[in-house]
Amino acid sequence: MGTDVRRLWQLYEPLHAVTYFAPEARAAFEAAGLRGFWRGYFAGRAAPLGAVAAAPVSALFFSFAPAMVARALPDVWLRVSPEQALAARLDGAVAALRAVLPDDPARWAAAADLLEVAAQAAVTAGRALGAANAALPRPADPLARLWHAATVLREHRGDGHIVALVDAELNGCQALVLRDALYGGRDQLQPNRGWTDGEWDTAARELAERGRLESDGRATAEAAEVHRAVEDRTDRLAAQPWSALEPADQAWLAELLAPLATAVGVVMPYPNPMGVPRV
Repeated sequence: MGTDVRRLWQLYEPLHAVTYFAPEARAAFEAAGLRGFWRGYFAGRAAPLGAVAAAPVSALFFSFAPAMVARALPDVWLRVSPEQALAARLDGAVAALRAVLPDDPARWAAAADLLEVAAQAAVTAGRALGAANAALPRPADPLARLWHAATVLREHRGDGHIVALVDAELNGCQALVLRDALYGGRDQLQPNRGWTDGEWDTAARELAERGRLESDGRATAEAAEVHRAVEDRTDRLAAQPWSALEPADQAWLAELLAPLATAVGVVMPYPNPMGVPRV
């Protein structure tokens, strides 16, 4: 492939993810009138789409139970406008990054410059969240540029990941059940995505009927192969933006991002799907 797409993802995604986990980000949403974690999450992530209703967000976010999405949307738009949510999202993310990153503005700017080249080259046809974020105005502040470019690339990749899951004939709950069977984590995955015990058990039964789970819930060899295929296809579908950077620039970007990704580990939960180590 030429580009270590997964390694680059592991370096830029943590910069995006501060908007979900850092106290500064949560405070910015609360100051805008979005009290409670999930109001900020759904408003901030959906705001690039406009004042969207629950159904398309359920489809685009994929792994959330529709009932959970419907508790937040469209109610959040009675509390803030999409424009206000976007401003709170960016302000909170920048404050979060500024609080934890090494004080190295030259590194921030250089990393932002290279990430922007990839983000601006991303083909977003068929990728609604990637396209909506790519269409937002380019910020001026280096940390804001860094966060925005990481966000465009993250949502572009996420859109492709959903394509891979759908192609593997997995729905949102089944994808989580499969992940739990392989790696554990139901105690967090299920409540954080809003699925009931009945919905979870139905998804497990459906996977067992297709040979992807044993009767006791353990993953089969086929399940492991499905997971590998989904991850490989996600990487392939995420590779296109990186063709805009020469291999030497990709390597330099990885070097620039590595200490930044490590620094934001202080606000990341552990374990996490990005592979950010415990700090």
